[in-house]
Amino acid sequence: MRDQRIAADAEGFSGFPGEKYPGLFAFYAVPVPGHTPEEMRDAIHKEIDRMKSEDVTDEELQMFKTRARADLLRGLADNEGLAHQLAEYQTPLWGLAPALPRANDIDKVTKADVRRVAGKVFVESNRTSTRIETVAPPKGAPDAGGAE
Repeated sequence: MRDQRIAADAEGFSGFPGEKYPGLFAFYAVPVPGHTPEEMRDAIHKEIDRMKSEDVTDEELQMFKTRARADLLRGLADNEGLAHQLAEYQTPLWGLAPALPRANDIDKVTKADVRRVAGKVFVESNRTSTRIETVAPPKGAPDAGGAE
């Protein structure tokens, strides 16, 4: 999508809405004028499918590892983040393992791991697409803040 210049912003993330759906990934894109939500959906699906059949580049893998380590460490920078990490490691899944050895696990991720997991998780039957359309208010209607 970056090379196509069809989106003002495009991102993907996991971890929302928390542990209720631990395998949930969300992707979104904001089209630039002249491009449609359908183009965004198709471009996202194309990139997801590419992850299942091709290796990510060395640069993409290193960028992921750097961001993942930074996010882990940033999560320990304040009381809220520290409390979250402690609560996470109290769960049966993690036990009381410290967060820092997890940073070493990040370095162990390979291109083959990315392709294998993408092929397992990003299957078409798991996809849901939606779109948000903004419609201008009718002339003379009060603004959203209630002021007239």
